[in-house]
Amino acid sequence: QVQVVEFGGGWMQTGGSLRLSCTTSGGTFSHYVMGWFRQAPGKEREFLAAINLSGGSTRSGAPVEGRFSIGRDAATAHLQIDRLKPEDTAVYYCAADSTNRPWARSGPRTVNDYDSWGQGTQVTVSA
Repeated sequence: QVQVVEFGGGWMQTGGSLRLSCTTSGGTFSHYVMGWFRQAPGKEREFLAAINLSGGSTRSGAPVEGRFSIGRDAATAHLQIDRLKPEDTAVYYCAADSTNRPWARSGPRTVNDYDSWGQGTQVTVSA
């Protein structure tokens, strides 16, 4: 059973930057495609970004387009979002795909593309 844990989050200021990290246990991190999502109160979970096994290919979602970076090393995945806005306030989730499915042209953008999820970390951006 793969376990996913996020680090980071908390209170942020508008215009600042957010950096989240994520790691896994119970398996081999380098075998997992990693993704980031967020969910605001009353809204559906939305895709932010994903990174493939090697780190050489990434995909992003509309909420962070143009102001994000995603990366990974041997044991951790990172997501950074710049120029934060109050509407970035949400619970942020890291997810892992351990099924070894092919990396599609559009990338793994839906919750069904991932089989292991972290507990989530709250991010609040003050106006």
